[in-house]
Amino acid sequence: MNPVTYVLFGATGDLAKRKIYPALYHLYNQGKLPESFSVIGLGRKELSDETFQAHVKQSLRDFYRQEVIENETLQAFVSLFGFNVLHIDRQADFVLLKERVERWEREVGGTANRLFYLSVAPNFFGTIAAQIEESGLGSVTGWKRLVIEKPFGHDLASARELNSQLSQAFTEEEIYRIDHYLGKSMVQQLETLKEANPVIQALWNNRYIANVQITADETVGVEERAGYYDKAGAVRDMFQNHMLQLLMMLTIHSPHHVASPEDIRVKKKKILEALDPLPREDVHSHIVRGQYAAGAIQGQTAQGYTSEPGISPQSMNDTFIAAKLHIDNYYWRGVPFYIRTGKRLKSKQTRIVIEFKEPLSSSTPVGQTSAPNLLVIDFGPSGGITLQLNTKNSDRDGKFKPVHIDMYPDRSEGSEAYETLIHDALNGDSTFFVHWDEVELSWQWVQPILEAFAANEVPLYPYEAGSHGPQAAAALLAEDGYHWWFDETSVAAPEKVFQEEQIQVEQIEAELVS
Repeated sequence: MNPVTYVLFGATGDLAKRKIYPALYHLYNQGKLPESFSVIGLGRKELSDETFQAHVKQSLRDFYRQEVIENETLQAFVSLFGFNVLHIDRQADFVLLKERVERWEREVGGTANRLFYLSVAPNFFGTIAAQIEESGLGSVTGWKRLVIEKPFGHDLASARELNSQLSQAFTEEEIYRIDHYLGKSMVQQLETLKEANPVIQALWNNRYIANVQITADETVGVEERAGYYDKAGAVRDMFQNHMLQLLMMLTIHSPHHVASPEDIRVKKKKILEALDPLPREDVHSHIVRGQYAAGAIQGQTAQGYTSEPGISPQSMNDTFIAAKLHIDNYYWRGVPFYIRTGKRLKSKQTRIVIEFKEPLSSSTPVGQTSAPNLLVIDFGPSGGITLQLNTKNSDRDGKFKPVHIDMYPDRSEGSEAYETLIHDALNGDSTFFVHWDEVELSWQWVQPILEAFAANEVPLYPYEAGSHGPQAAAALLAEDGYHWWFDETSVAAPEKVFQEEQIQVEQIEAELVS
């Protein structure tokens, strides 16, 4: 197998120690790394290879999801790591890095492949890409790939500028944009759920579906992310990326054969192109924004957003957003999609609820009602798919009661998001990465919302910490005759573990941006 050099910018940062090193170690233990593989960590500190290897080993002890045993396997893994000091504005450092990489490649032989992972702030992306090109570090006999973390810009103009900078050194096929939601096991199961089950496939359209709800509620507040979050808000932090990605993955209809990354990319792009545009003057009628006030969560007092450390008392930043969208295509025309995400809410839940239509002619006796059929897809750590159907009450009173059928009972510990995504990047599988078309179209759709928020053309509703958010979010559905489905149909999942994982990722993202 041809050698691969994994060049890691920001090798001493939180993302590397919490996510990247544990993911690489897991892949190594599973035999999923290339046979000839090396990692060159980069940073501004002067570190010897041995000191850096000790740092990697400590990161595994602190953050790997299984017990780390001191043995030959662990030592063999950390021996793959080396360190070079690098300041991104010094081309000489890039030349020295190139010489080290080429020396190793000559020793192992074969076609040289290089993966550049930028675990640094986005404002450094363009400079690093240019230095890779100008120093010759990007000249390889095999392939080269660039992996970057969100945010991919903070609005449409900045996203286009960033893409223009990266395109000077890398082609679109060489750029792998990570959205860690796409690495979640249950997100990747969506396509199988739809395409491998004819019953579900037959129902996956506007003839049978009344509405779709995509929810990512959090109980945590801004935590240590004030500097980043007060500039981003829920609309940039969650809605433009994670939530729209879930919408795309849910609504694409792929061919019956195994879909290629290109198939998926084209289908996702078509979904965004089919989204009904939201003119700025209509934002207030389709979007609800809110900001958490003081309250209580699980019996613990929670302060309001503007009382958080590092937040201005006059901040008009959104910590909650709910939206109503429509997809104008053959499959989804007429189906409302409701998206909500926010902080300091009553419960932690990340899930999709598909509410099916009532039958056109009902045999239900007058005065009796049945609950709607629901398909609930839970994105907790164990994942879960639950179908809500109706049956007669066992009391023989003739009434209906809902029953929940677990459609995904054989849960096993799957790969974590970064394990999956790093493995895919090494293998050139871009299926679950974000293409530039998706970035541009999503910012294009969100841009009027950003402009309306900046001009305060949309009310900023306060909501009590520990509630389900502003009442206006409930009214958004009520005007269509629906309501939000919360915990009533949730699949049991170890919420604390999932929430802690999300906090870690958010803190890492804030560190990268700052």
